[in-house]
Amino acid sequence: MQRNFVTNNEPILSAKQVSKTYGGHCVLDKVSFELHSGEVLCVVGENGAGKSTLIKILSGAIRPDSGIIGVHGGTYSALNPRESMQLGIATIYQEVELIDSLSVSDNIFLGNETLGRFPLVIDADSQNKKARQILDMLHIDIDEKMLVEDLSAAQKQNLQIVKAFHQDARVLIMDEPTSSLGVEETRSLMQLVHDLRGRGLGIIYISHYLEEIFEIGDTILILKDGEQVGLYPRADIDVNFVIHNMVGRDASMFFVRERVPIGADQIQVENISWKDAVKDVSFNVRAGEVFGIGGLVGSGRSELAASIFGMVRKDAGTIRISGQELSINNPKDAIKNKICFITEDRKKYALFDSMDVQENIVIIHTEFGKSHLLKQKKENSLAKSMIDKLHIAVDNTEESVISLSGGNQQKAVLGRWLLNDATLFIFDEPTKGVDIGAKEEIYKLIIELARKGKSIIMISSDMPELLSMSDRIGIMREGRLIKILDNQRITEEDLIHDFIGI
Repeated sequence: MQRNFVTNNEPILSAKQVSKTYGGHCVLDKVSFELHSGEVLCVVGENGAGKSTLIKILSGAIRPDSGIIGVHGGTYSALNPRESMQLGIATIYQEVELIDSLSVSDNIFLGNETLGRFPLVIDADSQNKKARQILDMLHIDIDEKMLVEDLSAAQKQNLQIVKAFHQDARVLIMDEPTSSLGVEETRSLMQLVHDLRGRGLGIIYISHYLEEIFEIGDTILILKDGEQVGLYPRADIDVNFVIHNMVGRDASMFFVRERVPIGADQIQVENISWKDAVKDVSFNVRAGEVFGIGGLVGSGRSELAASIFGMVRKDAGTIRISGQELSINNPKDAIKNKICFITEDRKKYALFDSMDVQENIVIIHTEFGKSHLLKQKKENSLAKSMIDKLHIAVDNTEESVISLSGGNQQKAVLGRWLLNDATLFIFDEPTKGVDIGAKEEIYKLIIELARKGKSIIMISSDMPELLSMSDRIGIMREGRLIKILDNQRITEEDLIHDFIGI
């Protein structure tokens, strides 16, 4: 069952001057490249550089505003998902797209089952045999009869690639494929990419891990703030060149924060562990301090925050406020102990989309008057005070929270926690998906909390944000807090070197 593609000088996939704008903001600006059979094109850039938008355009998930996509000699102004698949473009996203209740073999042949003598009856033995042949050909050691739900993250990742290969993909787009894999699993995936390249597939590989980029890439496309910095043969550049061109930006992009007096240690986090995601993490946060936490996707940052807040039950470790050990088994315990968590995914974990703005703000504030009338008056007063304080753009308090902009939704969530008068505020990507004006308002609010002696943990992938807002920065890598830096004379390049361990 040998399958190799004939190679020539014609690109199998190309983009010419492809652009995309959302709400007047250009997220992808005139990006161009060519991908040839047997080539690995690596795409690098910070969060927000335009990588995800480019993937979605090539896979047909969104339409570009302008530009041309070329596939196998044909040209298209846009693709839809069906066209993209029919043209042999397969996208492997970070989120696994398999059916857990089916076997490995069933997932490989889903929609193209091997039928027996009778109509609509699958010949399981024959199908399993074919699955075994494909797995062996790609040197993947997975039992074809296993249920997908019993596979490891690495095995599921490999299975998605096998499925794409079986469906005659000519182009494989891989989005952060090793973000949840260990060292050995990553090494195996790298070998699989080498094998697929040798069989003539064109591969677009997106990763924050620059060592992977330089191991497997033939060509490197650098994006920054939606713009194409350049397209370079791997042999012509080095890691420092990539880092410099990924992060280089005007100093005006940094928010200049006011520094406030910092007090004594107020929060003690000691030896926190949870599964393989968080490993023996310890640090202190002082009163009035913004303690930044940085690291790559999958480094354990968000899992650490979830462990502190009780969203997951930690396996080990203690949390103290002003020396007093806390018992936190769930978010209710955390709230009772004056800890709040503004999550990265506010729509999933923080907003109640069936409720109005007022209800979202006051939902955890339980000390109201006993009568319904007094309670309603108290709620109205509290909600209005937060709306005015945070400048939430809303016509009335009964407006649906999901009708607000991203920045105003985030401010509504912040208003809820301000009513709780917490001691520790944990922000996970506090300005994700908000505009520049709302960002500055959120930054000023964080500084106001620090001025009042609150302790702040701020997790961010936005390096200018991390550098401009933090008093100290903890670096997470592979579940461990590897170092804590005083935020003096640290550059973005320093952070990236620490994030990736180079």
